[in-house]
Amino acid sequence: MIGYEKVTGAFDLTGKTAIVTGGAGGIGEATARMYAVKGANLVLSDIKDNVSEIAVAIAGEYGTKAIGVHGDLTKPEEIDKVVNAALKQFGEINILANIVGRVDLENAEDIDFALVEHQMQVNAFSVFRLSQKVANVMIKQGKGGKIVCVGSQASFIAIDKHVGYTMSKAALIGMVKVCALEWAEFGINVNAVAPTVVRTYMGDRAWQGKVKEDMIKAIPANRFAEVDEVAASILFLSCPESNMITGENLVLDGGFTIK
Repeated sequence: MIGYEKVTGAFDLTGKTAIVTGGAGGIGEATARMYAVKGANLVLSDIKDNVSEIAVAIAGEYGTKAIGVHGDLTKPEEIDKVVNAALKQFGEINILANIVGRVDLENAEDIDFALVEHQMQVNAFSVFRLSQKVANVMIKQGKGGKIVCVGSQASFIAIDKHVGYTMSKAALIGMVKVCALEWAEFGINVNAVAPTVVRTYMGDRAWQGKVKEDMIKAIPANRFAEVDEVAASILFLSCPESNMITGENLVLDGGFTIK
């Protein structure tokens, strides 16, 4: 059962331990900083070499505890390394923010199948492997937990040249729903957020020139999303204030899909 806790609006994570994948930049680093403000201990995972430096910087800035773990989460042994590091350093895991992602843009008739497979590996398979591993830790702990995944508006609408990305993100949302259903009895919430284009390195690489201008015009908010806006939604779904929400895909698209 997912229990009730008095809602105070504090969004307090003091004493909680959170794993944040993709934590060395973009939405991942912004989320880590949101968690740090609310008192969480942090385990940042990233394929970038500077992940430990980012963890040290966040710990110093916010007065929390944080470690960085370098690794490629498409490899099961690297997933084990992240989880084991979290348990060794902090003793338990209470939150998992699955933020790592990849996009390769090409027409469906032309895309190299290896690129489709790699997007599935990064955006779906590695996320499930880590979620499964962490969920088993949470079940053993007996305290419930929060798992939040970054999906995309591309998980439920068609966007030109996004076939591999859309396949992977649609699979991710299916995973979220099934895991939310099965793990609710253990007090574990599983949710996703679905942003429109976010102003990150990946977003800037995918959207340039006229296609960028046309996309912005199609969004009623008339702009792309910022990383801190996405991080704030992830924070909400990681706190007791959202205990009654599970299996959902929170859309953050500035009104793009309301028509």
